[in-house]
Amino acid sequence: MVLTEDDKAHVKAVWAQIQSTAPDIFAEALFRLFLAHTPTKTYFAHFDLSAGSADIKGHGKKLAAAIGDAVSHLDDIAGALSKLSDLHAQKLRVDPVNFGFLIHCILVTIAVHFPNVVNPSILVSVDKFLCRVGAVLTAKYR
Repeated sequence: MVLTEDDKAHVKAVWAQIQSTAPDIFAEALFRLFLAHTPTKTYFAHFDLSAGSADIKGHGKKLAAAIGDAVSHLDDIAGALSKLSDLHAQKLRVDPVNFGFLIHCILVTIAVHFPNVVNPSILVSVDKFLCRVGAVLTAKYR
């Protein structure tokens, strides 16, 4: 999926708006994921999955850093996330379907917290970007 220049501009604009609270946004998105798609908890059996737990906040911070890195490298998302792709595909073996669930939860969480930022064209651009991130993270699956 190719991101147009408009898509890239929209993604950068949304990231500029959410960047300061991104770890909290992504932690909430993870919590939504675990509530809405309970089988995804399998990969986090060692975590305290309660709302606001240190484990969820810590993973939200990691997720925010990865997304921020992808935003900084919109022309080479695959290169920016290569090590993370290896980790998810070869070591963690996360079910690729879960990335789509997480993308949906991220979009919902952003829309809830930043309703003035999200309009249909921006939402489509951010969705395309997150789908590209998901595709990169699952590209090395066999």
